[in-house]
Amino acid sequence: MIAPVPLAEIWRGEFLESVHLGHAIICDGAGEIVDAWGNPEEIVLPRSSSKMLQGIPLITSGAADAAGLSTEHLALACASHQGAAIHTDRVSAWLDDLGLGESDMRCGSQMPDDLPAKTDLIKTDKSPCQIHNNCSGKHAGFLTLSKHLGAGPEYIDPTHAVQKACLDAFEQATQLTSPGFGIDGCSAPNHASSLHGIARAMGFFSSAHTRSDTFSTAAARLTEAMALHPELVAGETRACTELMRAMGGRTAIKTGAEAFYVAILPEQQLGIALKVADGTTRGAECAIAALLVRAGVLDANHPATLKRMNAPITNWRGTLTGYIRPAASLAA
Repeated sequence: MIAPVPLAEIWRGEFLESVHLGHAIICDGAGEIVDAWGNPEEIVLPRSSSKMLQGIPLITSGAADAAGLSTEHLALACASHQGAAIHTDRVSAWLDDLGLGESDMRCGSQMPDDLPAKTDLIKTDKSPCQIHNNCSGKHAGFLTLSKHLGAGPEYIDPTHAVQKACLDAFEQATQLTSPGFGIDGCSAPNHASSLHGIARAMGFFSSAHTRSDTFSTAAARLTEAMALHPELVAGETRACTELMRAMGGRTAIKTGAEAFYVAILPEQQLGIALKVADGTTRGAECAIAALLVRAGVLDANHPATLKRMNAPITNWRGTLTGYIRPAASLAA
């Protein structure tokens, strides 16, 4: 068994205070490993980083086109949004177009991370609903697919036609049989794979635009939608949104809970997957920024990069105390 390796470091003055260990893989468009840190065969739960894979059946089934879904809808289907009005208004309208409502969702209510939306709920003494859930776009996609298939309302059940279609797409893209699943924060099954399998899937997405089969076309459409609408994939101040903007629509990147990250680089036809073992977001954001700089798609000196990679750490008085830096092995 290969142990996790340093991916990000916390320095306080001249002292290495903390280290975030993990695994990272870069694959080409054919799924072959180009670079690896740690264990490529580590079994992982990609969490929300797998939303693009779960979105494939929405397109291949014909449901997306039958429902007239736009690139905005597809971006939301891949999103872990923060419940801002730009997210919730669109999800609400999507449900209306389906003839469905918030009660048809199965993702659970969640207080939005968007500060204006959260403040508005608190000031008006209102409770959040399922449309505020960061996965509500994905669930609107599930409902679209379920309606198209004429399936039942419990679309999060692992035996439901929607989840079977998602598993088929997941295994086709990773080229592996999943060893099982956990239940995600939004109550849907989240299937496990090796880290290489997830990176292989991202490599497949990165080269999908070069092929014309239905499965590849679906992957290319989802990638394009994310790159076109970074503000819908996450939201203001969030790493996914800010880093995609910094790269000018050249990539699609997606975080997952417990410090997972993936990236799709269509120009280079490369896919990246990483997992920080301790589940800490700051480590994953630093590592993905470093790998994007290494790949030549992200400017190391862009303000969005400097918020995550070589980012200053200050104390309560604003005094500079240290930095979060990528491990030397990730350097370009």
